[in-house]
Amino acid sequence: MVALEAVEKRSAPLAPEAAISLKIDGMTCAACVSRVEKALALAPGVSAASVSLATEEARVTGSGLEVSRLVAAVEAAGYEARLKPEPSATDAEAEQRTRRDGLVLLASALLTLPLIVPMAAEMASLHIMLPAWAQLALATPVQFWAGGRFYRNGFKAVRGGTGNMDLLVALGTSAAYALSLFLLLRGPAGTPLYFEASATVITLVLLGRFLEARARRGTTAALRALVALRPEAARVERDGQEVELPLEQVRRGDVVVVRPGERIAVDGVVLNGASAADESLVTGESLPVAKSPGDRVIAGALNGEGRLRLRASAVGADSALARIVALVERAQASKAPVQRLVDRVSAIFVPMVLLVAAITCVGWLVFGATVESAVIAAVSVLVIACPCALGLATPTAIIVATGSAARRGILVKDVASFERACAVTSVVFDKTGTLTLGKPELAAVASLTGGEAELLALVASAQQGSEHPLARAVVAAARARDLALAPVASFRAIPGKGIEAEVGGRRILVGNERLLTEAGIDTSELAALAASAPAGTGAMLAAEIAPTRRPLGLLLAGDPVRPSAAAAAARLRELGVETVLLTGDAEGPARKVAAEVGIEEVRWGVLPADKLAEVERLKSAGEVVAMVGDGINDAPALAAADLGIAMASGTDVAMASAGITLMRGDPALVAEVLGLARATVAKIRQNLFWAFIYNVVGIPLAALGWLSPIVAGAAMAFSSVSVVASSLLLRRAGGGT
Repeated sequence: MVALEAVEKRSAPLAPEAAISLKIDGMTCAACVSRVEKALALAPGVSAASVSLATEEARVTGSGLEVSRLVAAVEAAGYEARLKPEPSATDAEAEQRTRRDGLVLLASALLTLPLIVPMAAEMASLHIMLPAWAQLALATPVQFWAGGRFYRNGFKAVRGGTGNMDLLVALGTSAAYALSLFLLLRGPAGTPLYFEASATVITLVLLGRFLEARARRGTTAALRALVALRPEAARVERDGQEVELPLEQVRRGDVVVVRPGERIAVDGVVLNGASAADESLVTGESLPVAKSPGDRVIAGALNGEGRLRLRASAVGADSALARIVALVERAQASKAPVQRLVDRVSAIFVPMVLLVAAITCVGWLVFGATVESAVIAAVSVLVIACPCALGLATPTAIIVATGSAARRGILVKDVASFERACAVTSVVFDKTGTLTLGKPELAAVASLTGGEAELLALVASAQQGSEHPLARAVVAAARARDLALAPVASFRAIPGKGIEAEVGGRRILVGNERLLTEAGIDTSELAALAASAPAGTGAMLAAEIAPTRRPLGLLLAGDPVRPSAAAAAARLRELGVETVLLTGDAEGPARKVAAEVGIEEVRWGVLPADKLAEVERLKSAGEVVAMVGDGINDAPALAAADLGIAMASGTDVAMASAGITLMRGDPALVAEVLGLARATVAKIRQNLFWAFIYNVVGIPLAALGWLSPIVAGAAMAFSSVSVVASSLLLRRAGGGT
């Protein structure tokens, strides 16, 4: 089954280093992210640390890592950390926190409302004055109870030797509150107070955080949807009876029964029964997939109308669904290269804002303004400065994009792959299994030495150890004719040429003309037979090299073109991307497939080194190259290309060499990859532009006194929410958007 194979192969360890994921509490802005990353990077054994504000998580890689030391490093920086829990479909902790924050926000709003009514009345030429002591009574709980988190987090940041958004809010609102209290105690009756400014700013910031948290939950909806597919129990046959067991008690090799309408709990192979499985949320395949004995199934798929008995091949964390979730989490935790600029800015952002606020206050006083005016202008600077939007601009776009990709059957290794995909100008396709179905059927057998059945049985026996689609077609045809297959004494795959095997004391070569020619076999008679073969069929030449050296015959097989291949090539042309076809097959099948798909540039008879050379040639010509393949012979080209895209039905070597895996064998997904990548990178740049512009414009306006603290607070809250909402629009992107 395609998705299962894809994840099993892609999830192989890429490096010997260990990785630990931590849940981080207390981060509020990009400056916090920078501080936590620096603290973790200095911990013993850490080689790399990546922190995401959007997911409030840190991914740490290294050798000899200890969770206790990592947690201690984070706490020393002024934040809280714990080992990240298993992903949940509901995230009860986040929901509980959101409800609690909602209640605090409601209370803060109710206390603030009477403070801003007189201000609104004044704008309507109505004179309503709330007693000064009433203002103090309303503002104090807002300042120190509802706004208590700003003091706590700000103090932790200072203790850790840094600053964050909470520190700016705490300083700004405290200044407005203290000034109002001073004027209340020392000023004449009727002196204007600014309690409404401090309370309103806190309420608006809380509102922004609340809306931001809800919007951020929307960015991880795709991941939670995947997690929700995991059943909690399975029906297992034990001692001749069906017993429902918790999933953690199911073992590999158990026989699992799946009734109609149930979700499949384990990866496995169908033993008995026939049904159709809805795998849309796992592979992106919109239509149910027929399942019968011998077919593979994946955990999380929804069983149709039939009853199935399965032999469990992977359970729990080893299942394809669990590995898909892990891969999506890993991609969402990775950082785009453009984020490095944000990190550098964030490291100095808060100190610079404090400096600008101090200069603003002094400047107003130097130019003869009152203390009240100077303090209010400085408060506006502190409040409007918002590194939150900078911290959310990149990760929210990444989370939405990778989640959207996973829903469509696209697994992204890291965000750098997205950035490379954005610039792709040429796509190089392998033929077999990529543009074709990869499930060829045997069309004819021509023997030079005896009966066709004898040659078919010999070649099928030799190819039992091969994973090549043509080899599988030969073995399937032999078994369909009930031919007995002899055991293979030795087997060697020769990439780009064929195989060498020993069967029944005979050493056999099966492959292309080059393989036989290099072995000293006269291929003239076989070449004549191959030349008369129908267009679109591929010829496998067979020869014996021991105990005799002679040609044996050939087998012809046809491999239909995938239905979506032509549309995929057309869509890539619309995107301005050139397409190239490379194949180790003969000229006839190569030209036929190229003509059907609509690819003008085609190379046939190429070895793995030739594919690599072609990719290097295109790169040296200034092209940004994506290679799409599925076999061992594609691995060098996949690794050398600017972007490797592996088809899910391919080999583990191909998967490990690629940055993106298509879980569904559909070349149309290549255009979707490029389209989604372009949309994602454009969204990241758009978010960063507006986040930077917001501060570049807002801080000077506040310093000049053109923005009140209330307006500054509203603008700050809006900036973070708008960035997250903008990223959520990526859900609609793809297919070349």
